[in-house]
Amino acid sequence: MHHAQAVEMTALIEERTQNKEIRLLGARISQSQLDEMDFMKRWLVARGETTEMKMAADGHNAAGSHSHASGHSSAHTMMMMPGMLSAEQMAVLRNSKGAEFDRLFLTGMIQHHRGALAMVKDLFDTPGAGQDAEIFNFATDVDTGQIAEIKIMQTILNERP
Repeated sequence: MHHAQAVEMTALIEERTQNKEIRLLGARISQSQLDEMDFMKRWLVARGETTEMKMAADGHNAAGSHSHASGHSSAHTMMMMPGMLSAEQMAVLRNSKGAEFDRLFLTGMIQHHRGALAMVKDLFDTPGAGQDAEIFNFATDVDTGQIAEIKIMQTILNERP
């Protein structure tokens, strides 16, 4: 879900800005997020795991949100993940254009990426976690990629009037 929100954010770019730097960055982010989503799904499927959020007996998923079956949306679930933009932040982003969109997109994606960095840190801080070579490499790639993209976004923000 965390990756899906980043893809949703980048999908807004085409109709909301003509900024070439943002467009190029958005394409890069979108592709890397989709590739990472594919990796995570393949990894889970290869181990016989589901690609859906698991539900506890009380009708909540692992992040503490109600399921769709109970009539609640997954917006609360997404907010449980570090860096996720709130429904309000996403609405403001969707309703903006031009320089305002650029600023909101960059600050929102920086927030989003910092959440990913927090999740990687949590993984590596958990004893026994991240020892699978594929997961270690994946998490390390996420970490270095997100740090690089944050630097690019901060540079673009600092260049703005």
